[in-house]
Amino acid sequence: MADLLPSTSDATAPQSAEPRVIGVDSDDADDLLGALSSETARELLAALHEDPATPSSLAETIDTSLQNAQYHLGNLEDADVIQVVDTVYSEKGREMKVYAPADQPLVVFAGNEEKTTGLKAALSRLLGAFGALGLLSLAVQQVFGDGLGALLGASGGDAAETGGDGGGMSVQSTDAAQQTADAAANAIPPGVLFFAGGALVLALGFAWWYYANRGE
Repeated sequence: MADLLPSTSDATAPQSAEPRVIGVDSDDADDLLGALSSETARELLAALHEDPATPSSLAETIDTSLQNAQYHLGNLEDADVIQVVDTVYSEKGREMKVYAPADQPLVVFAGNEEKTTGLKAALSRLLGAFGALGLLSLAVQQVFGDGLGALLGASGGDAAETGGDGGGMSVQSTDAAQQTADAAANAIPPGVLFFAGGALVLALGFAWWYYANRGE
């Protein structure tokens, strides 16, 4: 009978569309900060952000007892930091919960409720912008990824064909063109450059917004 029950899980952590932002003076802060006050609890939460897991698997991962892991997982669940996403069974048919983070990401913010709401909205927009930036970066890489290197490589090839009777100068020109093409091919991918530049702009924009609104 136990062989018919699932022993492994393919569950993934829920991808929340919005970050969970908790003000330190809110009602949820006591349970949250209490649950995270233990280093063991923080290690469990960090491990769950890698992959959903059962208490026994988590206990082995962070090198603690099963009872200790279950205690801290219970506190994290009561604070709504983690949640049960699946159920699997041991070889003996024992039911085991599979835990995963309840929110991605989780932000603790020092401020009143109005500021917390504004920060949550700003973070949501920032995460959405990063998602769009990632898609645009992939498109840039697809369009321009090999274009420059291929173009310079073709130019070098043309120089070799047209300059075959030009002696040493033609050979040097061909070598220089080939070196330029190789350098372009080995340079930082344009998609990465596009993402890095866009991320810098978004980060500066968020920093400016935070600085401009921190006194309100």
